[in-house]
Amino acid sequence: MTQAKDLARRYPIHRLGRGPLHHFFGYYDKTVWDLDDRLVLANQVDCMTADLTPDMQAQVGYFDTRDSDRFHVCGVTTAWNWQMGCQLQWLDGRPGRQFIYNVRRDGPGGLYPGFGAAIHNVDTGETRHLDSPIYVAAPNSRYALSVDYSRLYVTHETIGYCEPGGKRRNLPLYPADDGIHRIDLDTGATQLLVSYADLHDFQHRPSMDKALHWVSHIEINPSSSRVLFLHRWTERVEDETCFLHRLITMDPDGRNMRLLECSDHPLPQLADDFDPTAVGTYDYEKSEYQISHPLWRDDGHIIVWGPHAGSIHYHLYADADGGAVQVVGDGILTENGHMSFSPVNPRWLLTDTYPDPDTNERILIMYDCERQVRHELGSFYTDPGLRKENRCDLHPRWSRDGRQVCIDSVHEHERQMYVIDVSALVDSR
Repeated sequence: MTQAKDLARRYPIHRLGRGPLHHFFGYYDKTVWDLDDRLVLANQVDCMTADLTPDMQAQVGYFDTRDSDRFHVCGVTTAWNWQMGCQLQWLDGRPGRQFIYNVRRDGPGGLYPGFGAAIHNVDTGETRHLDSPIYVAAPNSRYALSVDYSRLYVTHETIGYCEPGGKRRNLPLYPADDGIHRIDLDTGATQLLVSYADLHDFQHRPSMDKALHWVSHIEINPSSSRVLFLHRWTERVEDETCFLHRLITMDPDGRNMRLLECSDHPLPQLADDFDPTAVGTYDYEKSEYQISHPLWRDDGHIIVWGPHAGSIHYHLYADADGGAVQVVGDGILTENGHMSFSPVNPRWLLTDTYPDPDTNERILIMYDCERQVRHELGSFYTDPGLRKENRCDLHPRWSRDGRQVCIDSVHEHERQMYVIDVSALVDSR
């Protein structure tokens, strides 16, 4: 308890949302703050956890941190999940203050009927819609990338969107007419950049032939000139330890595809007598073959948790053919987490851990890459009864000035957002 109080004094923590409603953002790869570090994006829901249905609503809006953290509702969505929310994100390249998020849409729609996106202008109060959902918007706000969330609901339910009638059956394993699409954010026009058939054929592995393929963790570099993603495939979607992974980059038009890492390996779990229910909630995240949570440090380097040269670490990849791969935090950062570099100083790497199996505590960490020192910012309890699909990871996110961190947490038995002041650390020399 003394240690917790000492951390709270050094790194003051402030809760944004107040009951009875719950608030969360979702993933670690986007900032919640607007360009002025004033408005904080959030989803507002009426329960801490639930099995999602296609009609379950989340209100979308922002906290105004200069107006007593008052929450402003800007819209409603039923296209969301507990892990990523509705892909809510600021459009920094647009005039004024605008953000985008996914919604469900009536009618035939665009790429994936039933799903679309909304762009809300905070300054005018206007909202316009796109006929296709987005996965990530480019930093220049000119285009976004899209995938089929119904496919993700089958392959990786945690990050998919449920549909009436349940999961789709008999999905094609690696279709030639689906994959990663590009969406013009002005016109809504779409273009298929790379198909699952293309990925199956690109530096092909025999393990791909009977497997179902999908793509996740799509990220665009700061200048919007290069894209990374994880290509995954499996013959057993119900057991994530059977997932196989590749880290790939490409140009935003789909050309110049480059394989940075592949963790294809034998899978004893495919034996007929293997029991997938024996796999713990977080066993997958702690697999020695896992490639996860890649993110651009800058235009040419990618931080990722994954195996390279026979051992698993935080690795920093140069996005080049035969590019250098460096271990980050060797012997210090020893667990998978959700990591990102400070937007103003790459000396600082922010990350977290999954729950300790005995204490159910998650640790929030700042790593000093120059001095190779790990600083623990706090420890946060999570309910061990939460499942993969409704868990609440910390998913730490930076403020624009690099002096605050925002997390989602359930340590007070509510799903709420917390802002932590890290200025005492990042301002030190």
